[in-house]
Amino acid sequence: MRATRRAVWAHVLTVALLATGCVLPALLPGAGTAWTTVGLLAGLCLLCELPGRRPLPGGSAPITAGSFFPLLLVAAFLLPPAAAALVAVPGSLAGRVEKPPAAARRVWRAARLAVSVWAASAVHALLGGEQGTLPGALLPACAAAAVFSLVLTALDGSILVVAEHLPPARAWSGLLPRALGPHLVHGLAGLMMAILWNSSYGPLAALFVLLPMYLSCWVFAQYHREEAAHRATIRALAQAVDIKDAYTRGHGERVGRASVLIARELGMARERVEMLRFAGILHDIGKLGVPTRVLRKDGPLTPQERRVIELHPEYGHEIVRGIGFLGEARAAILHHHERLDGSGYPYGLSGRRIPEFARVVAVADAFDAMTSTRSYRPGRPVPAALDELKRCAGTQFDPRMVRALARGLERHGWAPDAVTGDELPGPRHAARPDLPADRPPRHGRPAPSRRAER
Repeated sequence: MRATRRAVWAHVLTVALLATGCVLPALLPGAGTAWTTVGLLAGLCLLCELPGRRPLPGGSAPITAGSFFPLLLVAAFLLPPAAAALVAVPGSLAGRVEKPPAAARRVWRAARLAVSVWAASAVHALLGGEQGTLPGALLPACAAAAVFSLVLTALDGSILVVAEHLPPARAWSGLLPRALGPHLVHGLAGLMMAILWNSSYGPLAALFVLLPMYLSCWVFAQYHREEAAHRATIRALAQAVDIKDAYTRGHGERVGRASVLIARELGMARERVEMLRFAGILHDIGKLGVPTRVLRKDGPLTPQERRVIELHPEYGHEIVRGIGFLGEARAAILHHHERLDGSGYPYGLSGRRIPEFARVVAVADAFDAMTSTRSYRPGRPVPAALDELKRCAGTQFDPRMVRALARGLERHGWAPDAVTGDELPGPRHAARPDLPADRPPRHGRPAPSRRAER
């Protein structure tokens, strides 16, 4: 741990020294720095960061849009590299920090942005962007924004390698593709502001462009913050289920993944795909209401215990009833044990009366139950599990969902976790070679065994 902290501090200080070298020429006597422009842009950056230090009225979420990149790119378009890099420092140092150590995070943020803006400004000057007008200024501006994105994501990946010991390929995977598009849009917005700044209308006209852009960024920031809160809620609930029923640890996450495979093959919209992932993760949340002694019982369940187990979809629905953002996922949690022929529970729905999300999760649930290795029995091969699903299609499962899963697996494959519940003592499971291998029953309901239900 100490070695990691030292490595992180060394990396942060190295990038901070590089940033100091970038801004130093602007501070030297005779540099001819346009301090009025630097001061105005740095002040605007600081102004955009300060709201992040205050909560929303009546709540705890801060008002923030993060670092306002269009302003940083305006600096890259209007100023020499050293002066442009200087613009990023005050706002970065004053911005809100969510986690400790605050000092290191502020220094890192200021350093990475200063280096990125310096690189963008250097490329912009190299391509003659400061002398261009539309449409000639578009290419230097886009190139500068691309370099800004490249340097920023390279530095972001580097800190992940050092701080979290991620392999470089994984640390940088997807960073640039996700960032490049938004940064190019920021570059075009920054170019618009820079042109107005240098026009006869002056900086005041640029401010009229700044306000609606900042407000739109703020709206997006609040959307992403809300989305992050939703994910945190889902993770917390899923972890609670894993703690309650350690035999199937990770089962919900895998059912979520399989549900997404099916949803994508069905051509569902992105929002519904995400909601189906939530449904898969939380489909067994109702087990929180089932006594632990019943969940972890070895051997056959009594009829009364069986009835208690079969209440878990209703318990789950009650738990998530007030979570509005789950939408259709709530119906999947309630009905994922219904069967196409009407022999399921809790309400014995049949055919199209079963919600679509529930029909997807039912297939994903059975597939993961069959393919996951547990301490008390090995998982089935994927082809064998698919054969069993196809055999039960039309009676227990929706054939359309089974076909969609088969197509998704053919495209993307499947890598189930090696073992779930492996922290539990081995003898309890090893002594039960007679337990079913989590297969769907040939007729009627499953045999009254807790593990067969899985």
